[in-house]
Parts: sequence; structure tokens; C-alpha cells
Amino acid sequence: MNREQKAAVVDEVADQIKGADTIFAIDYRGISVKQAMDLRRQLSEAGAKFQIVKNRLTVRAADKAGAEDLKQLLEGPTAFAFVAGDPAVAAKAVATFRRQSGLLEFKGGTMAGEFLTAEQLDAIARLPARDALNAQFVGVLASPITGLVRGLGSLISGLAIQLGQIQEQGLVGGAAEEPAEPAPGDEAPGDAVAEAETAEQEQEQEQELEQEETETSEAPSEGGDTESEEG
Repeated sequence: MNREQKAAVVDEVADQIKGADTIFAIDYRGISVKQAMDLRRQLSEAGAKFQIVKNRLTVRAADKAGAEDLKQLLEGPTAFAFVAGDPAVAAKAVATFRRQSGLLEFKGGTMAGEFLTAEQLDAIARLPARDALNAQFVGVLASPITGLVRGLGSLISGLAIQLGQIQEQGLVGGAAEEPAEPAPGDEAPGDAVAEAETAEQEQEQEQELEQEETETSEAPSEGGDTESEEG
């Protein structure tokens, strides 16, 4: 590989470092060419690109991309998986290949500019895929909402039934009817008694007035008595 070819590789790797959301550094010792091709295909299906580059060129690419954290992982044979998709899916692909072949070890990596240890990458590989996590999250959110909607529906339905029963009993739903005036012949017993007592009182008052008038007319005046005595 001449100088121009090396410069092209450095530029390519630098661009991949800049464009990747997540980067895995992998110890690939013992892997065959055929196995490398199979792993490259599996990672491609997971939205990642598997690439083996000499450490010296990778150091220059990391310097150009401003990825200092990657340089500390470049000890011994090191390959990179540049992940543009779901990091959990890509990590699972590496973990599955390792379980089947007994090869490959995570060395570390970066995610959104943050350094990741090998243990953290192993933990990511055990996570559900992003789609599965989204489905679980939606299910968790939907469960209380569904219960709330059902509870409110039952409450509203029960309230409507109760209001309907109250309206049928005439307690709500229309203006109250004014009481009908009693007919002249339908007076209450209390009214008749009161009228009788009033008439009796008026009759007694008339009798007292007549008696007072009689007593007044029968009494002699003082002047009449004096004249009769002088005569």
C-alpha cells in the first residue's frame, strides 16, 4: 500500500468515525477470512460496518476525526464496528458470533461521544432491541391509560343511568308545576272555621254597640233635673 492509498484509508476511517453513532473496538485474533466475511454480513444487516485497519492508520484517522478515546483501545489486533443503527442489535450480532465461534472480545468503544468499557458493551448486547424497548414502553404507558379510560367510561355510564332514573321520577328535567288555586267550593276546613269565628266576633261587637246606645239614651241630663226642681 503506497502513501496515497494509506491517506485514502485514513480519510475513509476518519469519515466513518465521524458518521457513526456508536463504535465498537473488537479483538479479532483467531478469526478466519470466511468468518470475517460472515461477521461483516451479519453486522451489515444490523446497521453496522465491520472493518479491519492497521493500528497506525487508525491512530491517524482518530487524530483527524478528533476521537482521542479510540486511540487507547489500539493495543493488539483491533477491528472496528461502526454502528449507524441500533447499537443493541449490532452488539447482539457480535455476541452471537462470539458465542458460536468462541472468538472476538469487546475492547471498548464510544457512544454519542462517551467512552464505553468492554463490560458496558456486554451489557448493551443483553438489552432488548430498540423496537422491543419502544413496544414495552408504549405498553407500560398504555396500561394505566387504558384502565383510566375504562374507569371513566363506566363512571359516565353509571351517572347517565342515575340521571335518567331521577328524571323519570320527576325530580329533574322540567320546571316545577305551580299549585292550582283551590276552587271556591273546595276551601280548606281551617278557612271555614276562621270565617265563622270572625262572624261571631263581629256579631258580639254589634250587640255591645247597641247596648251602649240604649244606656246613653235612658240616662237623664243634668240640666233637665235642675229645671224640674226649681219649678
